[in-house]
Amino acid sequence: MRVRAATNTKGGWPPIVEQVSTGEQVDVDDLATRLRDGSRDALAEAYREWSSLVHTLALRSLGNHHDAEDVTQQVFVAAWRSRHTLRPERGTVAGWLVGITRHTVADTHAKRTRQARDAAAVAAHELPHEHSTALDDQLAARLLLHDELGRLGEPRGTVVRLAFLEDLTHEQIAERLDLPLGTVKSHVRRGLTRLRTRLEEVNRDPS
Repeated sequence: MRVRAATNTKGGWPPIVEQVSTGEQVDVDDLATRLRDGSRDALAEAYREWSSLVHTLALRSLGNHHDAEDVTQQVFVAAWRSRHTLRPERGTVAGWLVGITRHTVADTHAKRTRQARDAAAVAAHELPHEHSTALDDQLAARLLLHDELGRLGEPRGTVVRLAFLEDLTHEQIAERLDLPLGTVKSHVRRGLTRLRTRLEEVNRDPS
């Protein structure tokens, strides 16, 4: 199996991986050395060899295929960016990737906790506090929040979701989406204004 990598180096992200069957067996020690030295072909080979292992570990911990796929991508992005930390004489590439996977999975669990906390905060501060408030009204507001995020359009919906649900800074969002910082701030401001207006409409008592 030979793996070809596209030459997309924008932002330091790893290349797109293409698998081409050749029947060749990977020399793990050589792969580790080449990856540490900055070979993108070595990164592609590592993805082919161990992406299924990373995905399986993530899926077992997170229980969600979508999250496991995200973690797999993040692990190989992190592996490329931190390739200088790879020490073939101290351990295997697989073991090194497992360590990165554990950290990434832990970060994902922490993100889930933040999202649950943020959802509770939205319910506590945006919804009416009268004793007569029904649970289905709270559910409707939460569903509306997610629906409105989808209606904001792109890239505004993604920008607001990263800022509000994933707790990223404006600078982090700008870097991830390759957008000017001023554009990110504008999308966040306008997007949250629209969301606030829609939540107020839901919370307003009919009269």
